[in-house]
Amino acid sequence: MADDPIQLFRAWLAEAEGAEPNDHNAMALATADEVGNPSVRMVLMKGFGPDGFVFYTNEQSNKGRELAENPNAALLFHWKTLRRQVRIEGSVERVSDAEADAYFASRGRESQLGAWASEQSRPLPSRDVFLQKVEQAAREFDGKPVPRPQHWGGFRVKPLTIEFWRDRPHRLHERRLFLAQNDGSWDEGLLYP
Repeated sequence: MADDPIQLFRAWLAEAEGAEPNDHNAMALATADEVGNPSVRMVLMKGFGPDGFVFYTNEQSNKGRELAENPNAALLFHWKTLRRQVRIEGSVERVSDAEADAYFASRGRESQLGAWASEQSRPLPSRDVFLQKVEQAAREFDGKPVPRPQHWGGFRVKPLTIEFWRDRPHRLHERRLFLAQNDGSWDEGLLYP
């Protein structure tokens, strides 16, 4: 078994890619506002490594505002087919503009236009209003590359803890906990199920 949680995560994610029918990179993202009121939603992880786990969003959304107020988050990957999950907790930082620009440029054009049209998390009078805003963005950028909106960017969750959970018969599950150390290494232990 790997002693490096990032290496172990990479192996588990590769297995999930082959086993999960949809979105093996889907993760629950839990945030809290400045007074600690929690909120959770599903997002897609778009990158990971020793420096953390990356996702992108409208920074004016509820999650964007909560992360600005309280830059800490928890992630949960649940691969039901494999009967495994990974829990991650840590601090959050914005990715660089260059990194956000590069990822935005890799998205499909319709997704890029949607980022311009959406006032994410705000009340929407009707679906037609949103579709009209998408059409307006399409006209505005017709024949041109779609630039990344200033309100759209990425966040990196820098893990302080990573827990790997594996289902075992009779609820005698296996739980491995990695704790980040100040020198960049990891301390590892087991938890009771």
